[in-house]
Amino acid sequence: MTTTPFETNLYQHLTPFFAEHAYALLPEKKQYRRTTAIGFQNVLLSPSFYGEETMLEVNFGCRNDQVEQIAQQFLNNLPDYRPDANTLIVSIGKFNGFQYFRYKVHSDEELVDICDQIEQFFATKGFNFLDNACTLSTLDRLLNEHPSQPCHYVYNQAHRCYKGLIAAQLNHNPHFDGLIDSYRHLLIRQTQNPYEQLHFERLISYLQHYSAN
Repeated sequence: MTTTPFETNLYQHLTPFFAEHAYALLPEKKQYRRTTAIGFQNVLLSPSFYGEETMLEVNFGCRNDQVEQIAQQFLNNLPDYRPDANTLIVSIGKFNGFQYFRYKVHSDEELVDICDQIEQFFATKGFNFLDNACTLSTLDRLLNEHPSQPCHYVYNQAHRCYKGLIAAQLNHNPHFDGLIDSYRHLLIRQTQNPYEQLHFERLISYLQHYSAN
């Protein structure tokens, strides 16, 4: 995938900061990534170009390999994308309570200032969140605390049903059976696709007989 001059400039500003925190630049995936014992943490940079203005969205999240190795057996993701699937992902704007926030860049000077803002966010909030987010106990809480409401930390709410249920089972959540009912009804409301519901029922059966040992 081609790297634009804007992205080259962006990476030059941000790479020293992320390298200090053990994040490697993966330009072909448009992200910085840090491998962990349980998966990875990443920061994804998505520019959109509108004449003289560039809009930059910054998403960040993490992957729990144990959850994803189960989830990807039942989701319809293409095989090539499965190793890169995030378990959680959220934009800086959404994390801070702004639904549609993106950085607006018109000049090199503005880009420098925005990179400083991005670094400040991760130094004060982002890295702390990522360090805890993909442990099973935190995943279980973030995905399943309010099962009847959309989860802020995933974009695909159907996938949330799968991953939330997996995290609950792996974390021995005592409300596992109730979550089955909640997510079953949620999926029926979200999609009329019988294949989706069939895959979810297969996941339920798998988890009911699953043992990590």
